[in-house]
Amino acid sequence: MSRIGKKTINLPQNTDIEIIKSTVNIKGPKGQLSYQLPKVIQIKYDIKNQTLNLYKTKENKEAQKLYGLSRTIINNMILGVSEGFEKKLQIQGVGYRSQLQEKNLILNVGYSHQVTIEPPENIVIEVENNTNITIKGIQKDKVGEIAAQIRRIRPPEPYKGKGIRYLNEKINLKVGKAGK
Repeated sequence: MSRIGKKTINLPQNTDIEIIKSTVNIKGPKGQLSYQLPKVIQIKYDIKNQTLNLYKTKENKEAQKLYGLSRTIINNMILGVSEGFEKKLQIQGVGYRSQLQEKNLILNVGYSHQVTIEPPENIVIEVENNTNITIKGIQKDKVGEIAAQIRRIRPPEPYKGKGIRYLNEKINLKVGKAGK
C-alpha cells in the first residue's frame, strides 16, 4: 500500500492551481507546468487549507502504482514552480574546463574536440570559474537528466578521479600498479 499517495500536498502562498477534469495546471513565480492525471486517480483541492489530496477510483495493482507516482509528480511540480530545482557538477582534471557560449555549454574534457550541450527549454546552465557547473530548472526530471547527460560525457575514472562528478560525490579510488 502506498504511503506516499496518502500524504496531503501543501500549496505555498505564491502558487495557483487550476484543475480542469483530470488536468492539473500549476502556476508559480518560476513558471507554469501541467500534468494529465491517469484515469484511476482523482484529485481534490481544499481551498480553505490550501491542500491537495489524491484518491484512487479503483483498488487494483495498476491504480496503486499510479497513486504514489501521481502524488510525487504533482508535489515536484509545485516545488519546481515555487522554488525550482538545481544540480551542481564539478570538473576535476588538469586542462579540463567548461564555458558558456550563449546558452550552450562547451566542455573541454580531454577529447580531441569540444563537446557542446544545448539545454532544453526551461533549463538554465551556469558556469563558475570554469570547473563548477550548475543546472537550474522547474522540472526535476529534466534537471536530473541534463546533469546525468553532462556527467556521462566524462565520468570520474577510478584511479585518479579525473572527470565530471556531482558536487560532494564520493569516488572510491583504486590502488594503482605496484612498482618493482
